[in-house]
Amino acid sequence: MRTIDLSPLYRSVVGFDRLAALLDSAATNEAASGYPPYNIERTGENDYRIEIAVAGFKSEELTIEVKENLLTVTGRKAANDEAKRYLHRGLAERNFERRFQLADYVVVSDANLADGLLSIALRRELPEALKPRTIEIKSAGAALIEGEKAA
Repeated sequence: MRTIDLSPLYRSVVGFDRLAALLDSAATNEAASGYPPYNIERTGENDYRIEIAVAGFKSEELTIEVKENLLTVTGRKAANDEAKRYLHRGLAERNFERRFQLADYVVVSDANLADGLLSIALRRELPEALKPRTIEIKSAGAALIEGEKAA
């Protein structure tokens, strides 16, 4: 497996250290575990959905936490003391922690568990100050003419 050395990036840019740290952490986290599998879907202009395959987990065994633009989904299986004799065990019932880095102003709006899929709805909510707005352009000649009419 290849690793990418980002040290030249740290030396040549100013103010983009957060971006470089995100790239570095994404490269190390993705290689760590592929469990559980997930999909990320864009459902609208500002809406997204993450679907995670959590077969065998109950809603009380799953936690979703958002802290500082980091969405963490954790699954902790309750201890099962029953002695079962499996002929084949293909369903993974191991604990997991899956992390997703969220962009600024992305919030979790809903979560639903159905048919072994945990669906997490996300929405980008820009503050009014950051939304695009149209500025009216006034003409200096028009203001002068209106001033003459008033006089």
